[in-house]
Amino acid sequence: MKLSTKHEISCIKNILIEKYKNAKTELKYKNAYELLVCVMLSAQCTDKRVNIITPALFEAYPDTKSLSCANLESLKILIQSCSFFNNKAANLIKMAKSVEENFCGKIPLDEEKLVTLAGVGQKTAHVVMIEYKGANLMAVDTHVFRISHRLGLSSSKTVEKTELDLIKAFNDNLDILHQGMVLFGRYICTAKNPKCTECFLSEFCKSKDGFKPS
Repeated sequence: MKLSTKHEISCIKNILIEKYKNAKTELKYKNAYELLVCVMLSAQCTDKRVNIITPALFEAYPDTKSLSCANLESLKILIQSCSFFNNKAANLIKMAKSVEENFCGKIPLDEEKLVTLAGVGQKTAHVVMIEYKGANLMAVDTHVFRISHRLGLSSSKTVEKTELDLIKAFNDNLDILHQGMVLFGRYICTAKNPKCTECFLSEFCKSKDGFKPS
């Protein structure tokens, strides 16, 4: 696959920033705690589904203190329509206990501290920091991975290496570019039947293949 030139990358970057300069996550949240829970639930699950689950979840467990004391089976029932709900329920309780014990009940907005929490990997930490702090970070989900390869921004086969390629290519405004690429991949450059006639980046497209992380 042919990679984009520096000029093409610059054009792609500028177009994405202009189109998505005000973009935010579609997850509904009120504070850092709710955002972290939403992002943890969103792994392998749609934002739409998460937004259906969370009102009752946050009513039952409005903060880490209440979540840390949650009954596992009761929590599972609340999130059972979410993929991998068994593991997610266990991790949510462990995360809340750790926040209570180690961070005085406040979600740490620092990557090194966030990734110490159960169920929080680098991508989850980056998404939280991008959304809540506007951090100059990149997070690669299936949408971003697909877009990166279709536009010739990366030829790497893993999420980790693709993230490094994007950071090198774009350098700054990574928070806007992440949000933009997610929405672009969700609604225009979809995995199946991409809406090429509506695409404002079609001149830079290298392939319509449905790339997936290895």
